[in-house]
Amino acid sequence: MRKYNSSIKTAFLSEAGSQLSNNDYFGFVELDSYACYVIADGITQMREALGAKAAISAVVDAFQREPGISKAKLKRYLKSANRELLQGKSYEKQKASVTVVVTDYVKFRYGHAGNTRLRLYREGRCILATSDMSLSQDMVQEGAITQDKVARHEERNNLYAYLGREHFKPFVSKKKKLCNGDIITLYTRGIWENVDEGELADVFSEAGNEPMEECDKVEDLLLSRQPANLENYTFAAVYIEKVFTDPDRKKRIKKAATISLTILVMAVVAALVLYFWHRGRTQKRADMEQYFSNAQQYIEADNFLRAKEECTKALEQAQKLKDREAADRYQSYLMCMEAVIGADDAYAGGDYAGAKDAYIKAGEQVRHADNAGLSHIEDRLGQIREYEQVFDSIELGDSLFEHDNYEQAEEKYLEAKSRAAAIYFNDGKQQALDALDKLYEEWSAVREAEEKEKKEQEKQSEEQAAKLAAEQAAAAELVRQGEEAFSQGDLDGANVFYLIAMEKYAALEDTAQIEFLNMKIAALKEKQEEVAARVEDAKALEELARLLEEQKDYAQAKIHYQYAKAAYLEIGKDNKADEVQGKIDLIDAKEAQEEKEKQKEKEEQEEKEKAEKEAAEAEEK
Repeated sequence: MRKYNSSIKTAFLSEAGSQLSNNDYFGFVELDSYACYVIADGITQMREALGAKAAISAVVDAFQREPGISKAKLKRYLKSANRELLQGKSYEKQKASVTVVVTDYVKFRYGHAGNTRLRLYREGRCILATSDMSLSQDMVQEGAITQDKVARHEERNNLYAYLGREHFKPFVSKKKKLCNGDIITLYTRGIWENVDEGELADVFSEAGNEPMEECDKVEDLLLSRQPANLENYTFAAVYIEKVFTDPDRKKRIKKAATISLTILVMAVVAALVLYFWHRGRTQKRADMEQYFSNAQQYIEADNFLRAKEECTKALEQAQKLKDREAADRYQSYLMCMEAVIGADDAYAGGDYAGAKDAYIKAGEQVRHADNAGLSHIEDRLGQIREYEQVFDSIELGDSLFEHDNYEQAEEKYLEAKSRAAAIYFNDGKQQALDALDKLYEEWSAVREAEEKEKKEQEKQSEEQAAKLAAEQAAAAELVRQGEEAFSQGDLDGANVFYLIAMEKYAALEDTAQIEFLNMKIAALKEKQEEVAARVEDAKALEELARLLEEQKDYAQAKIHYQYAKAAYLEIGKDNKADEVQGKIDLIDAKEAQEEKEKQKEKEEQEEKEKAEKEAAEAEEK
């Protein structure tokens, strides 16, 4: 009914220009209640490219399947055309600029992407114009170039929205009211690159009743320019001679007024109900926000018990208001505060290890509650870390104390006491003082025991020193006696003294004296061996002298005895020398006896001879 009770005339022309093929297309369909007008400009260098035609077919098909002028439907028409081009099979990707106009014969809406253009003329004046989606148009808006320079600007075809693009974002207008005599024009860049907007406005300022005549005028203007390289061009004019008028409009207005009055009364009642309901909710929300504000203030003051009470009240109000977001937030705050309160209880009870774990867990929870109480948690954790340093020093002192390292243990206890005093940690300070008292008590007892032991050791040392001195003196006396015996030639006696002295020095572990005695004994042995050899020589001389004595060769015997005596005297064998001297004396006695006997015999012989002589003389006489 709408179509037949309205009047719309449509005319268009589309030519290839100086190109070999025309890639511009225009199409329209007018249904009973809605109409659709589409113009497309193929963006490609390929001959006989079908991108624009495919786009128009897709838009018209989508419109016919689901006609309408809503914004959502117009977007669907454009997106169906975009899908068609993206899915098309071609050596070159198909792209196109497009403008779509849909109308219900009373109002219209348009959507476009690229640089095809729409103009709406009313009473000979342009009242609506689209803007190209190009870099040149952006430069116009930025003031870099003027609008009349766009037609020849090098970036006029540098588009950021067009059909055949993955991320397709077309522009869709609001509904526009149509009036009798309105003229909608659609045209491609082959027109606007050669005919400026002022000339087009002149054509339609005195437009007749036939749209084709105006299309021809525009073409005449275009061709009169005689451009050297004329692109494909398409121009369409849609004349709105009469818009649809609803015959039941007055009845509907009256009915609408009655309904509106009823609705108004109901709205007033509802408004009053809503007002009181809203006022109650507003008061509840104000109370809720006040409770929560109080909770936040208590948190800042580290009063988490009162903060929990206020937050609980805020949560109750949020639940009454069915404000789930606020309830979730307040619940997070409550969980956070309960965690902090539990940690504070452990801290107050001196369970610092448990408090530390609880504060760490609370710190994880406050992230879900706008970090409420985070500064309190960090302060407590900082204090616990300082307390741990005090306890660590005490524990280290205890360990050193157990190993009787009293000085270093004292150092650690004093360090713990100093740290505790610096942070006003009275419990830690008292523990350090108690540890020091225990340390000093045991250390004092140990010192007394050590002093007593030291005195006993000194006494024992003195006794041992005296004993050692006596033993050393005895050993030295033995050495002296040995040396005296050695000097007297008593080598065996000297050896005995040396060996006894050696035993004493061995007991004293006097290695120097032992080494000295070893040298003495070694020299003594050499001397003994030498003496033994001389003794053998002396014995041999003595034996030879004995043999000579037996042969009564007393002179030689005495000589050899003298040699033997000299040998014995040389090696200190005085007793042996005396024995040999005795033998010499015996030889001397024997010689004297023999001499005496010889003298006696001689005297007797002389007396005999004298007697015989006297006898002879007597006889002679």
